[in-house]
Amino acid sequence: MTTWAILLGAGSGTRFGAQKQFLDLDGARIIDRAIHGAHDAVDAVVLVLPAGESWVGPPVHAVVEGGAQRSDSVRAGLAVIPPEVEVIVVHDVARPLATRATYSAVIDAVKAGADGAVPGIAISDTIKRVSQGMVVETLNRNELVAVQTPQAFNATKLRDAHLAGGDATDDAGLIEAIGGTVMVVQGDALNQKITEGSDLTRLEALLAERSTSEGDAGESA
Repeated sequence: MTTWAILLGAGSGTRFGAQKQFLDLDGARIIDRAIHGAHDAVDAVVLVLPAGESWVGPPVHAVVEGGAQRSDSVRAGLAVIPPEVEVIVVHDVARPLATRATYSAVIDAVKAGADGAVPGIAISDTIKRVSQGMVVETLNRNELVAVQTPQAFNATKLRDAHLAGGDATDDAGLIEAIGGTVMVVQGDALNQKITEGSDLTRLEALLAERSTSEGDAGESA
């Protein structure tokens, strides 16, 4: 089954204070890391960039201009994907350390029949629903996961979900809105999203720790 990925890199960086996708992470730009990760797992990559941004970096199949909302950017990517493509993956470049294993897990779930598949991480904190500063409900954390990207979808279902319009914090939410089935696969603790400057610092530390561990393993071998 042919699989394409839409990489969302059109963010303005309002919360971060800069267009974080073009910043360096341990010797490589965040956006370049995301592209290389996708190339390892899919047949073609569509890159979504901010308006007016020229692309200079790893080769991709197509570059399109993003929209005002996340879903607008996904729709811009969908518009250039051929109709015969069967599986579409949507990934935020702000998660530059997504592995081939994570891509494969969500793609395989869709190939097995799910309308969509997302990586999820179990939540260890107690979660409370709050209204006007007051606790309304304590949620059962055993039924909750923190969801990541990449997320994979049956191409027809994803197009149908976007034809219905609307916006969501992820595409799985749009699939759910039209009654689609979304599977959860095991996420990756290293596949963290860079939102603020402290997130970038934390990922740099994690990469340094991993590099040290791999070096120690090589020496012991």
